[in-house]
Amino acid sequence: MKALGIINFSGNHIHVEGMQDYRPIGAFSFLGRYRTIDFPISNMSNSGIEKIQVYVNRAPRSLTEHLGTGRHYNINSKRGKLQLLFSENGIENTLYDTDIAAYIENMECIEDSTSPYVVIAPSYMIYTENFCELLNSHIDSDADISLLYHTVDNAKDAFLNCDILNLNKQKGVLSIEKNRGTAKTRNIFMDTYVMRRELFINLVKKAKKISSMYTFPQIVDAHCEDLDIRGISHRGYFATITDLKSYYNANLSLIDYKDAQALFREDWPIYTRTNDSCPTQYFHNSDIKKSVVSNGCLIDGTVYNSIIGRGCTIKSGAVVKNCIVLPHVVIGENVHIENYVIDKHASVLHTKELIGDADRPGYIKRNDIV
Repeated sequence: MKALGIINFSGNHIHVEGMQDYRPIGAFSFLGRYRTIDFPISNMSNSGIEKIQVYVNRAPRSLTEHLGTGRHYNINSKRGKLQLLFSENGIENTLYDTDIAAYIENMECIEDSTSPYVVIAPSYMIYTENFCELLNSHIDSDADISLLYHTVDNAKDAFLNCDILNLNKQKGVLSIEKNRGTAKTRNIFMDTYVMRRELFINLVKKAKKISSMYTFPQIVDAHCEDLDIRGISHRGYFATITDLKSYYNANLSLIDYKDAQALFREDWPIYTRTNDSCPTQYFHNSDIKKSVVSNGCLIDGTVYNSIIGRGCTIKSGAVVKNCIVLPHVVIGENVHIENYVIDKHASVLHTKELIGDADRPGYIKRNDIV
């Protein structure tokens, strides 16, 4: 496929309480087995994009370890390449931590590409999309830029940190603006762009001249009148990770088999780094219902409507309900925990009851003992 794939980090308007202190959103554990970045990279790999750039700004260690050489994403080992590119602009002031700044800092890598087009996707959105079909639709339309969007009917309460597209009847983009929760039905912009590489480079350089705090959506919005910018509708499962609640909801939603079928298809594999460990052991007192349980766990308690990561221990008498449990967590005997996100290597041993609000799930920090 004749396109350079670019996966951008989340903007400075997005912050996931607690979890983002330890890793970028792209490295978040998702559904017990995956990382969120697995979805955009798999979309690109399945679409035939062989050269992919992944941008990261803070706490890169866990993302670097997960990506490795990129071989597990089925990228052609001879012609393909997965680059991890860093941006340090936001170290002293996060206001300068923009996607434009990251592109400028790594502009040589973009200009060295021979691909005539770029496909840009975010690391904080979960969806599947055939970018080859998207590129063909873009070329056939003769548009300057194509933007992917998903129409939702709950924009008053959800997607509040996302951008929306205002479209005319021909799906031309009139403007890009923030979702302020003022309307129920909105076209949520999926931060996914298709355009010629030369145009992308020109827009990035123009944005840099305008303001050091400019973002790429802002420069595209500024050109809605003089460029032909089209919206392309996305169908299927779509979730964003913009705060702790959206992360919690996105995980739990995929316990529903119909939602999972909409995201995971036999002809569209989601690749991830494999982890060899023994199967989960279920002991005499275990009772598991409506949950996703990863391998390597020891379970002797009750688990309901929860995601359990690899290598977790849930002891006798424990009840885990409506929780996202990241890898290597220990839930002690007779502990009842509900509506919580429990980060890696945490242990809940001494506090016997923790019940959070389903609308504002609780969070236990990485390595904490509670």
